[in-house]
Amino acid sequence: MISIRQITRLSLLTLVLGTALTACNDFLTTPPQGQIGVAAVQSDAAAAQNLVTGIYNTMWDGSMHGFDYVGMTNIASDDADKGSSAADGANSFGTFDNLNPTAGVGNINNLWASHYRAIARANQALALIPQSAADQTTRNQLEGEGRFLRAYFYFNLVRFFGGVPLIESIPPVEDINNVALQARATKEAVYSRIIADLRFAATNLPVKAQTATGKATKAAAMAMLAKVYLYQKNWQQAYNLTDSIIKNQVGTYSLLPTYANIWREVGANSSESIFEVQTGINLSCDAAISLYVVCQGPRAGGKRGWADLGFGFGTPSQSLVNEYEANDLRRAATIIFINPSPQGTVLWDGYRVPSRDSVENERYNYKAYHSRTAERNCGNNDQLPKNLRIMRLGEVLLIHAEAAFALGNVADALTDINRLRNRAGLAAQTTLDREKIWHERRVELAMEHDRFFDLVRQEDVQSGRAVQAFAAHGKTFVKGKNELFPIPQTQIQLSGGALTQNPGY
Repeated sequence: MISIRQITRLSLLTLVLGTALTACNDFLTTPPQGQIGVAAVQSDAAAAQNLVTGIYNTMWDGSMHGFDYVGMTNIASDDADKGSSAADGANSFGTFDNLNPTAGVGNINNLWASHYRAIARANQALALIPQSAADQTTRNQLEGEGRFLRAYFYFNLVRFFGGVPLIESIPPVEDINNVALQARATKEAVYSRIIADLRFAATNLPVKAQTATGKATKAAAMAMLAKVYLYQKNWQQAYNLTDSIIKNQVGTYSLLPTYANIWREVGANSSESIFEVQTGINLSCDAAISLYVVCQGPRAGGKRGWADLGFGFGTPSQSLVNEYEANDLRRAATIIFINPSPQGTVLWDGYRVPSRDSVENERYNYKAYHSRTAERNCGNNDQLPKNLRIMRLGEVLLIHAEAAFALGNVADALTDINRLRNRAGLAAQTTLDREKIWHERRVELAMEHDRFFDLVRQEDVQSGRAVQAFAAHGKTFVKGKNELFPIPQTQIQLSGGALTQNPGY
Protein backbone atom coordinates (compact mmCIF):
# COMPACT_ATOMS: atom_id res chain seq x y z
CA MET A 1 0.00 0.00 0.00
CA ILE A 2 1.09 3.57 -0.66
CA SER A 3 2.38 5.36 2.43
CA ILE A 4 2.47 9.09 3.09
CA ARG A 5 6.14 8.98 2.12
CA GLN A 6 5.35 7.20 -1.14
CA ILE A 7 2.42 9.50 -1.89
CA THR A 8 4.66 12.51 -1.45
CA ARG A 9 7.18 10.98 -3.84
CA LEU A 10 4.48 10.21 -6.39
CA SER A 11 3.20 13.77 -6.16
CA LEU A 12 6.69 15.09 -6.90
CA LEU A 13 7.04 12.85 -9.91
CA THR A 14 3.68 14.06 -11.24
CA LEU A 15 0.86 11.55 -10.93
CA VAL A 16 -0.60 10.38 -14.21
CA LEU A 17 -3.85 12.19 -13.61
CA GLY A 18 -4.80 12.35 -17.24
CA THR A 19 -5.53 8.64 -17.31
CA ALA A 20 -8.90 9.42 -15.75
CA LEU A 21 -11.48 6.78 -16.63
CA THR A 22 -14.49 7.78 -18.64
CA ALA A 23 -18.16 7.69 -17.72
CA CYS A 24 -21.45 8.68 -19.30
CA ASN A 25 -21.58 12.15 -17.79
CA ASP A 26 -20.34 14.97 -20.00
CA PHE A 27 -17.72 16.19 -17.55
CA LEU A 28 -16.29 12.68 -17.16
CA THR A 29 -15.93 11.80 -20.85
CA THR A 30 -12.33 13.00 -21.04
CA PRO A 31 -10.17 10.58 -23.07
CA PRO A 32 -6.86 9.40 -21.61
CA GLN A 33 -4.37 12.28 -21.64
CA GLY A 34 -1.14 10.76 -20.40
CA GLN A 35 1.06 12.86 -18.15
CA ILE A 36 -0.15 16.42 -17.59
CA GLY A 37 2.38 19.02 -16.53
CA VAL A 38 2.99 22.77 -16.59
CA ALA A 39 3.48 22.99 -20.37
CA ALA A 40 0.22 21.18 -21.03
CA VAL A 41 -1.92 23.39 -18.80
CA GLN A 42 -0.28 26.54 -20.15
CA SER A 43 -0.97 25.61 -23.76
CA ASP A 44 -4.31 23.79 -23.50
CA ALA A 45 -7.24 25.31 -21.63
CA ALA A 46 -8.85 21.86 -21.32
CA ALA A 47 -5.87 20.32 -19.52
CA ALA A 48 -6.75 21.80 -16.14
CA GLN A 49 -10.28 20.43 -16.46
CA ASN A 50 -8.81 17.01 -17.19
CA LEU A 51 -6.80 17.24 -13.99
CA VAL A 52 -9.94 17.96 -11.99
CA THR A 53 -11.75 15.13 -13.75
CA GLY A 54 -8.98 12.87 -12.47
CA ILE A 55 -9.85 13.87 -8.89
CA TYR A 56 -13.54 13.07 -9.36
CA ASN A 57 -12.69 9.66 -10.75
CA THR A 58 -10.69 8.65 -7.68
CA MET A 59 -14.07 8.28 -5.97
CA TRP A 60 -14.72 5.09 -7.96
CA ASP A 61 -11.94 3.44 -5.94
CA GLY A 62 -13.44 0.43 -4.20
CA SER A 63 -11.33 1.13 -1.12
CA MET A 64 -12.64 4.67 -0.86
CA HIS A 65 -16.36 4.03 -1.38
CA GLY A 66 -16.72 0.29 -1.94
CA PHE A 67 -16.36 -2.84 0.17
CA ASP A 68 -13.93 -1.38 2.74
CA TYR A 69 -16.08 1.74 3.13
CA VAL A 70 -19.22 -0.33 3.77
CA GLY A 71 -17.40 -2.19 6.53
CA MET A 72 -16.02 0.91 8.25
CA THR A 73 -19.31 2.83 8.09
CA ASN A 74 -22.54 0.80 8.05
CA ILE A 75 -21.17 -2.39 9.62
CA ALA A 76 -19.24 -0.48 12.27
CA SER A 77 -22.43 1.34 13.26
CA ASP A 78 -25.61 0.06 14.87
CA ASP A 79 -27.40 0.27 11.50
CA ALA A 80 -25.98 -3.04 10.30
CA ASP A 81 -24.45 -6.36 11.31
CA LYS A 82 -21.61 -7.98 9.40
CA GLY A 83 -23.94 -10.24 7.45
CA SER A 84 -22.77 -12.79 4.87
CA SER A 85 -21.90 -16.21 6.32
CA ALA A 86 -20.57 -16.46 9.85
CA ALA A 87 -17.00 -17.17 8.75
CA ASP A 88 -16.80 -14.82 5.77
CA GLY A 89 -14.87 -11.69 6.73
CA ALA A 90 -14.85 -12.61 10.41
CA ASN A 91 -11.30 -11.35 10.92
CA SER A 92 -11.92 -8.04 9.16
CA PHE A 93 -15.55 -6.97 8.84
CA GLY A 94 -16.35 -8.97 11.95
CA THR A 95 -13.95 -6.78 13.91
CA PHE A 96 -15.71 -3.65 12.64
CA ASP A 97 -19.04 -5.12 13.68
CA ASN A 98 -17.72 -5.94 17.15
CA LEU A 99 -15.90 -2.62 17.59
CA ASN A 100 -12.56 -4.36 18.06
CA PRO A 101 -10.53 -3.78 14.87
CA THR A 102 -6.76 -3.93 15.05
CA ALA A 103 -4.21 -1.77 13.26
CA GLY A 104 -3.28 -4.72 11.07
CA VAL A 105 -6.68 -5.10 9.38
CA GLY A 106 -5.93 -4.51 5.72
CA ASN A 107 -9.25 -2.84 4.90
CA ILE A 108 -8.31 0.09 7.14
CA ASN A 109 -5.03 0.54 5.29
CA ASN A 110 -6.86 0.33 1.96
CA LEU A 111 -9.22 3.14 2.88
CA TRP A 112 -6.40 5.32 4.24
CA ALA A 113 -4.29 4.86 1.10
CA SER A 114 -7.17 5.51 -1.31
CA HIS A 115 -7.91 8.85 0.35
CA TYR A 116 -4.29 9.96 0.21
CA ARG A 117 -4.04 8.96 -3.45
CA ALA A 118 -7.04 11.20 -4.09
CA ILE A 119 -5.52 14.03 -2.04
CA ALA A 120 -2.30 13.74 -4.04
CA ARG A 121 -4.29 14.16 -7.26
CA ALA A 122 -6.11 17.14 -5.80
CA ASN A 123 -2.87 18.78 -4.69
CA GLN A 124 -1.29 18.37 -8.09
CA ALA A 125 -4.32 19.78 -9.86
CA LEU A 126 -4.48 22.72 -7.46
CA ALA A 127 -0.79 23.43 -8.03
CA LEU A 128 -1.24 23.57 -11.81
CA ILE A 129 -4.64 25.26 -12.18
CA PRO A 130 -3.27 28.81 -11.56
CA GLN A 131 -1.01 28.35 -14.61
CA SER A 132 -3.86 27.21 -16.86
CA ALA A 133 -4.59 28.84 -20.20
CA ALA A 134 -8.27 28.98 -19.14
CA ASP A 135 -9.83 32.32 -18.15
CA GLN A 136 -9.83 33.45 -14.52
CA THR A 137 -13.47 32.54 -13.88
CA THR A 138 -12.85 29.01 -15.11
CA ARG A 139 -9.67 28.73 -13.07
CA ASN A 140 -11.56 29.82 -9.94
CA GLN A 141 -14.27 27.25 -10.58
CA LEU A 142 -11.76 24.46 -11.15
CA GLU A 143 -9.89 25.41 -8.00
CA GLY A 144 -13.20 25.42 -6.15
CA GLU A 145 -13.96 21.90 -7.38
CA GLY A 146 -10.50 20.66 -6.41
CA ARG A 147 -10.71 22.21 -2.97
CA PHE A 148 -14.23 20.90 -2.39
CA LEU A 149 -13.09 17.37 -3.20
CA ARG A 150 -9.95 17.64 -1.08
CA ALA A 151 -12.07 18.89 1.82
CA TYR A 152 -14.39 15.91 1.42
CA PHE A 153 -11.44 13.48 1.50
CA TYR A 154 -10.00 15.09 4.62
CA PHE A 155 -13.42 15.20 6.27
CA ASN A 156 -13.66 11.45 5.86
CA LEU A 157 -10.14 10.92 7.19
CA VAL A 158 -10.56 13.12 10.26
CA ARG A 159 -13.79 11.36 11.17
CA PHE A 160 -12.25 7.91 10.74
CA PHE A 161 -8.87 8.58 12.34
CA GLY A 162 -8.79 11.98 14.09
CA GLY A 163 -5.72 14.08 13.33
CA VAL A 164 -3.94 12.83 10.20
CA PRO A 165 -0.97 13.99 8.11
CA LEU A 166 -1.97 17.25 6.44
CA ILE A 167 -0.49 17.50 2.95
CA GLU A 168 -1.76 20.65 1.28
CA SER A 169 0.59 21.03 -1.67
CA ILE A 170 3.28 19.26 -3.67
CA PRO A 171 6.41 19.33 -1.48
CA PRO A 172 9.81 19.98 -3.07
CA VAL A 173 11.98 16.98 -3.88
CA GLU A 174 14.24 17.52 -0.89
CA ASP A 175 11.25 17.09 1.44
CA ILE A 176 10.32 13.59 0.27
CA ASN A 177 11.47 12.08 3.56
CA ASN A 178 10.52 15.02 5.76
CA VAL A 179 9.17 13.55 9.01
CA ALA A 180 6.91 16.58 9.40
CA LEU A 181 4.97 15.50 6.33
CA GLN A 182 4.42 12.04 7.77
CA ALA A 183 3.51 13.07 11.31
CA ARG A 184 -0.09 13.64 12.34
CA ALA A 185 -1.50 17.15 12.33
CA THR A 186 -3.98 17.94 15.07
CA LYS A 187 -7.64 17.34 14.46
CA GLU A 188 -8.16 21.09 14.76
CA ALA A 189 -5.60 21.79 12.03
CA VAL A 190 -7.26 19.31 9.69
CA TYR A 191 -10.65 20.90 10.30
CA SER A 192 -9.17 24.35 9.65
CA ARG A 193 -7.97 23.18 6.23
CA ILE A 194 -11.37 21.60 5.48
CA ILE A 195 -13.19 24.82 6.39
CA ALA A 196 -10.82 27.00 4.37
CA ASP A 197 -11.23 24.79 1.30
CA LEU A 198 -15.01 24.69 1.59
CA ARG A 199 -15.28 28.44 2.10
CA PHE A 200 -13.27 29.03 -1.07
CA ALA A 201 -15.44 26.50 -2.92
CA ALA A 202 -18.68 28.09 -1.71
CA THR A 203 -17.48 31.47 -2.93
CA ASN A 204 -16.22 30.36 -6.34
CA LEU A 205 -18.42 27.47 -7.45
CA PRO A 206 -21.49 28.12 -9.62
CA VAL A 207 -25.05 27.20 -8.75
CA LYS A 208 -26.45 23.91 -10.01
CA ALA A 209 -28.11 25.36 -13.12
CA GLN A 210 -24.86 26.90 -14.33
CA THR A 211 -22.61 23.85 -14.38
CA ALA A 212 -22.53 20.32 -15.73
CA THR A 213 -24.50 17.59 -13.98
CA GLY A 214 -22.49 15.96 -11.24
CA LYS A 215 -19.95 18.71 -10.67
CA ALA A 216 -19.51 20.28 -7.27
CA THR A 217 -21.72 23.35 -6.84
CA LYS A 218 -22.09 26.28 -4.49
CA ALA A 219 -24.85 24.45 -2.60
CA ALA A 220 -22.70 21.32 -2.31
CA ALA A 221 -19.89 23.33 -0.71
CA MET A 222 -22.30 25.17 1.57
CA ALA A 223 -24.01 21.95 2.66
CA MET A 224 -20.72 20.17 3.33
CA LEU A 225 -19.46 23.18 5.28
CA ALA A 226 -22.68 23.20 7.30
CA LYS A 227 -22.10 19.53 8.11
CA VAL A 228 -18.56 20.28 9.25
CA TYR A 229 -19.89 23.03 11.50
CA LEU A 230 -22.48 20.59 12.88
CA TYR A 231 -19.61 18.35 13.97
CA GLN A 232 -17.99 21.32 15.66
CA LYS A 233 -21.25 22.32 17.38
CA ASN A 234 -21.12 25.66 15.61
CA TRP A 235 -24.89 25.78 15.46
CA GLN A 236 -25.18 29.31 14.10
CA GLN A 237 -22.99 28.71 11.07
CA ALA A 238 -24.65 25.35 10.38
CA TYR A 239 -28.04 27.03 10.57
CA ASN A 240 -27.08 30.01 8.39
CA LEU A 241 -25.65 27.90 5.59
CA THR A 242 -28.51 25.41 5.43
CA ASP A 243 -31.05 28.18 5.83
CA SER A 244 -29.62 29.86 2.74
CA ILE A 245 -29.87 26.64 0.70
CA ILE A 246 -33.45 26.00 1.82
CA LYS A 247 -34.73 29.55 1.33
CA ASN A 248 -32.65 30.94 -1.52
CA GLN A 249 -32.64 27.99 -3.89
CA VAL A 250 -36.33 27.15 -3.94
CA GLY A 251 -37.04 25.54 -7.31
CA THR A 252 -33.52 24.19 -7.60
CA TYR A 253 -33.73 21.68 -4.79
CA SER A 254 -36.81 19.85 -3.56
CA LEU A 255 -37.58 16.55 -1.87
CA LEU A 256 -38.14 13.75 -4.33
CA PRO A 257 -41.80 12.77 -3.83
CA THR A 258 -41.13 9.02 -3.66
CA TYR A 259 -38.46 8.24 -1.05
CA ALA A 260 -37.58 4.84 -2.57
CA ASN A 261 -36.67 6.46 -5.89
CA ILE A 262 -33.77 8.43 -4.41
CA TRP A 263 -31.42 5.43 -4.77
CA ARG A 264 -32.68 4.14 -8.11
CA GLU A 265 -31.39 5.22 -11.48
CA VAL A 266 -34.45 7.43 -11.92
CA GLY A 267 -33.37 9.36 -8.81
CA ALA A 268 -29.77 9.96 -9.85
CA ASN A 269 -28.98 13.69 -9.88
CA SER A 270 -32.60 14.42 -9.01
CA SER A 271 -34.05 17.59 -7.53
CA GLU A 272 -33.04 16.29 -4.10
CA SER A 273 -29.44 15.60 -5.07
CA ILE A 274 -26.80 18.07 -3.92
CA PHE A 275 -23.70 15.97 -4.53
CA GLU A 276 -23.17 12.36 -5.53
CA VAL A 277 -20.40 10.21 -6.96
CA GLN A 278 -21.07 9.95 -10.68
CA THR A 279 -21.00 6.57 -12.42
CA GLY A 280 -21.95 5.38 -15.89
CA ILE A 281 -21.25 3.10 -18.84
CA ASN A 282 -17.96 3.13 -20.73
CA LEU A 283 -16.10 0.79 -23.05
CA SER A 284 -13.98 -0.70 -20.30
CA CYS A 285 -17.00 -1.12 -18.02
CA ASP A 286 -15.27 0.39 -15.01
CA ALA A 287 -16.97 3.76 -14.51
CA ALA A 288 -18.46 2.64 -11.22
CA ILE A 289 -17.60 2.08 -7.57
CA SER A 290 -16.00 -1.33 -7.49
CA LEU A 291 -18.01 -3.94 -5.54
CA TYR A 292 -20.26 -1.37 -3.85
CA VAL A 293 -23.50 -2.98 -5.03
CA VAL A 294 -22.43 -6.60 -5.13
CA CYS A 295 -20.84 -6.70 -1.67
CA GLN A 296 -24.24 -5.81 -0.15
CA GLY A 297 -26.47 -7.88 -2.44
CA PRO A 298 -28.66 -10.80 -1.24
CA ARG A 299 -26.57 -13.94 -0.88
CA ALA A 300 -27.52 -17.58 -1.38
CA GLY A 301 -27.46 -19.81 1.66
CA GLY A 302 -29.15 -22.88 3.11
CA LYS A 303 -30.43 -25.05 0.29
CA ARG A 304 -29.36 -22.38 -2.22
CA GLY A 305 -30.60 -23.19 -5.74
CA TRP A 306 -30.52 -19.67 -7.23
CA ALA A 307 -28.07 -17.24 -8.82
CA ASP A 308 -27.61 -14.78 -5.98
CA LEU A 309 -27.03 -11.02 -6.12
CA GLY A 310 -23.93 -10.59 -4.03
CA PHE A 311 -21.86 -11.23 -0.94
CA GLY A 312 -24.54 -10.38 1.63
CA PHE A 313 -22.52 -8.00 3.81
CA GLY A 314 -24.06 -5.19 5.85
CA THR A 315 -27.27 -6.80 7.09
CA PRO A 316 -29.65 -4.09 8.41
CA SER A 317 -29.78 -4.62 12.16
CA GLN A 318 -32.68 -5.43 14.44
CA SER A 319 -31.85 -2.17 16.21
CA LEU A 320 -32.54 -0.30 12.98
CA VAL A 321 -35.74 -2.24 12.31
CA ASN A 322 -36.97 -1.34 15.80
CA GLU A 323 -36.31 2.36 15.18
CA TYR A 324 -39.05 2.75 12.56
CA GLU A 325 -42.53 3.85 13.51
CA ALA A 326 -45.46 1.88 12.15
CA ASN A 327 -46.30 2.82 8.54
CA ASP A 328 -43.03 4.68 7.92
CA LEU A 329 -42.53 4.33 4.16
CA ARG A 330 -38.78 4.62 4.59
CA ARG A 331 -38.58 1.20 6.22
CA ALA A 332 -39.54 -0.79 3.12
CA ALA A 333 -37.43 1.50 0.93
CA THR A 334 -34.33 0.93 3.06
CA ILE A 335 -34.48 -2.76 3.97
CA ILE A 336 -35.05 -5.83 1.82
CA PHE A 337 -36.94 -8.22 4.10
CA ILE A 338 -36.73 -11.86 3.03
CA ASN A 339 -40.24 -13.27 3.27
CA PRO A 340 -40.87 -16.85 4.41
CA SER A 341 -41.68 -19.77 2.15
CA PRO A 342 -43.20 -20.18 -0.32
CA GLN A 343 -43.35 -16.71 -1.88
CA GLY A 344 -39.93 -15.25 -0.99
CA THR A 345 -39.39 -11.58 -1.80
CA VAL A 346 -40.10 -9.82 -5.09
CA LEU A 347 -37.97 -6.70 -5.58
CA TRP A 348 -39.17 -3.51 -7.24
CA ASP A 349 -37.95 -4.65 -10.67
CA GLY A 350 -39.70 -8.03 -10.46
CA TYR A 351 -36.61 -10.03 -9.45
CA ARG A 352 -37.56 -12.76 -6.98
CA VAL A 353 -35.28 -13.57 -4.05
CA PRO A 354 -36.11 -17.08 -2.71
CA SER A 355 -37.47 -17.55 0.78
CA ARG A 356 -35.36 -17.67 3.91
CA ASP A 357 -34.29 -21.30 3.52
CA SER A 358 -32.29 -20.42 0.38
CA VAL A 359 -30.84 -17.08 1.53
CA GLU A 360 -27.93 -16.50 3.89
CA ASN A 361 -29.45 -13.54 5.78
CA GLU A 362 -32.93 -12.28 6.56
CA ARG A 363 -32.37 -8.63 5.62
CA TYR A 364 -30.36 -6.66 3.04
CA ASN A 365 -29.65 -3.03 2.14
CA TYR A 366 -32.23 -1.89 -0.42
CA LYS A 367 -30.49 1.46 -0.96
CA ALA A 368 -27.47 -0.38 -2.35
CA TYR A 369 -29.49 -2.44 -4.84
CA HIS A 370 -28.97 -1.81 -8.57
CA SER A 371 -31.20 -3.74 -10.95
CA ARG A 372 -29.54 -5.99 -13.50
CA THR A 373 -32.68 -5.85 -15.69
CA ALA A 374 -34.38 -2.47 -15.23
CA GLU A 375 -31.35 -0.18 -14.82
CA ARG A 376 -28.39 0.38 -17.10
CA ASN A 377 -25.25 -1.66 -16.71
CA CYS A 378 -22.64 -3.16 -19.00
CA GLY A 379 -22.77 -6.72 -17.74
CA ASN A 380 -20.05 -6.60 -15.10
CA ASN A 381 -21.77 -7.16 -11.76
CA ASP A 382 -18.67 -6.05 -9.85
CA GLN A 383 -18.92 -2.64 -11.54
CA LEU A 384 -22.62 -1.81 -11.45
CA PRO A 385 -23.00 1.93 -12.11
CA LYS A 386 -24.86 3.14 -9.04
CA ASN A 387 -24.28 6.75 -8.05
CA LEU A 388 -23.40 7.12 -4.37
CA ARG A 389 -25.44 9.90 -2.75
CA ILE A 390 -23.07 11.99 -0.64
CA MET A 391 -25.33 14.96 0.18
CA ARG A 392 -29.02 15.51 -0.47
CA LEU A 393 -31.69 17.97 0.58
CA GLY A 394 -33.07 15.53 3.16
CA GLU A 395 -29.82 15.81 5.11
CA VAL A 396 -29.70 19.58 4.70
CA LEU A 397 -33.12 19.76 6.37
CA LEU A 398 -31.86 17.58 9.22
CA ILE A 399 -28.76 19.74 9.76
CA HIS A 400 -30.97 22.84 9.68
CA ALA A 401 -33.40 21.28 12.17
CA GLU A 402 -30.72 20.27 14.67
CA ALA A 403 -28.98 23.62 14.48
CA ALA A 404 -32.29 25.52 14.75
CA PHE A 405 -33.29 23.50 17.80
CA ALA A 406 -29.93 24.13 19.48
CA LEU A 407 -30.46 27.87 18.88
CA GLY A 408 -33.94 27.76 20.38
CA ASN A 409 -35.77 28.06 17.07
CA VAL A 410 -38.15 25.15 17.52
CA ALA A 411 -40.62 26.36 14.87
CA ASP A 412 -38.03 26.07 12.07
CA ALA A 413 -36.94 22.68 13.34
CA LEU A 414 -40.52 21.41 13.38
CA THR A 415 -41.05 22.58 9.81
CA ASP A 416 -37.95 20.70 8.62
CA ILE A 417 -38.78 17.49 10.46
CA ASN A 418 -42.40 17.49 9.33
CA ARG A 419 -41.43 17.92 5.69
CA LEU A 420 -39.55 14.64 5.96
CA ARG A 421 -42.27 12.93 7.96
CA ASN A 422 -44.92 14.00 5.47
CA ARG A 423 -43.00 12.31 2.64
CA ALA A 424 -42.58 9.23 4.85
CA GLY A 425 -46.35 8.98 5.34
CA LEU A 426 -46.24 9.86 9.03
CA ALA A 427 -48.21 12.30 11.15
CA ALA A 428 -46.59 15.65 11.86
CA GLN A 429 -44.83 16.22 15.16
CA THR A 430 -46.35 18.94 17.34
CA THR A 431 -43.51 19.04 19.87
CA LEU A 432 -39.83 18.45 19.42
CA ASP A 433 -36.73 17.55 21.38
CA ARG A 434 -33.22 16.49 20.44
CA GLU A 435 -34.09 12.79 20.67
CA LYS A 436 -36.86 13.19 18.09
CA ILE A 437 -34.50 15.00 15.73
CA TRP A 438 -31.87 12.30 16.11
CA HIS A 439 -34.52 9.62 15.59
CA GLU A 440 -35.56 11.32 12.36
CA ARG A 441 -31.95 11.58 11.26
CA ARG A 442 -31.41 7.87 11.78
CA VAL A 443 -34.42 6.64 9.82
CA GLU A 444 -34.07 9.24 7.06
CA LEU A 445 -30.36 8.50 6.50
CA ALA A 446 -30.31 4.82 7.47
CA MET A 447 -27.68 2.71 5.68
CA GLU A 448 -26.22 5.84 4.04
CA HIS A 449 -22.82 5.46 5.74
CA ASP A 450 -23.10 8.28 8.27
CA ARG A 451 -24.56 6.59 11.34
CA PHE A 452 -21.25 5.63 13.00
CA PHE A 453 -19.95 9.18 12.71
CA ASP A 454 -23.29 10.55 13.87
CA LEU A 455 -23.20 8.51 17.06
CA VAL A 456 -19.67 9.69 17.83
CA ARG A 457 -20.74 13.30 17.20
CA GLN A 458 -23.88 12.91 19.30
CA GLU A 459 -21.84 11.43 22.15
CA ASP A 460 -19.97 14.73 22.22
CA VAL A 461 -23.30 16.54 22.59
CA GLN A 462 -24.96 14.17 25.05
CA SER A 463 -22.71 11.93 27.11
CA GLY A 464 -23.70 8.28 26.97
CA ARG A 465 -25.52 8.57 23.66
CA ALA A 466 -23.20 6.25 21.68
CA VAL A 467 -22.75 3.85 24.58
CA GLN A 468 -26.52 3.41 24.90
CA ALA A 469 -27.11 3.07 21.17
CA PHE A 470 -24.48 0.36 20.77
CA ALA A 471 -25.71 -1.41 23.90
CA ALA A 472 -29.19 -1.58 22.33
CA HIS A 473 -27.42 -3.11 19.32
CA GLY A 474 -25.74 -5.68 21.56
CA LYS A 475 -22.27 -4.11 21.31
CA THR A 476 -19.94 -2.36 23.77
CA PHE A 477 -18.73 1.12 22.80
CA VAL A 478 -15.60 2.02 24.77
CA LYS A 479 -15.30 5.76 25.28
CA GLY A 480 -11.83 7.09 24.60
CA LYS A 481 -11.20 4.38 22.01
CA ASN A 482 -14.08 3.53 19.71
CA GLU A 483 -14.64 7.08 18.52
CA LEU A 484 -11.83 6.43 16.02
CA PHE A 485 -10.33 3.59 14.03
CA PRO A 486 -6.70 2.58 14.51
CA ILE A 487 -4.02 4.16 12.35
CA PRO A 488 -2.98 1.41 9.91
CA GLN A 489 0.08 -0.44 11.18
CA THR A 490 1.49 -0.51 7.65
CA GLN A 491 1.50 3.29 7.56
CA ILE A 492 3.15 3.59 10.96
CA GLN A 493 5.92 1.25 9.83
CA LEU A 494 6.43 3.02 6.51
CA SER A 495 6.62 6.39 8.28
CA GLY A 496 9.44 5.13 10.46
CA GLY A 497 7.32 5.67 13.53
CA ALA A 498 6.47 9.31 12.74
CA LEU A 499 2.80 8.37 12.73
CA THR A 500 1.49 7.68 16.21
CA GLN A 501 -1.33 5.29 17.11
CA ASN A 502 -4.78 6.24 18.41
CA PRO A 503 -5.58 5.52 22.09
CA GLY A 504 -6.59 1.99 22.98
CA TYR A 505 -5.04 0.26 19.97
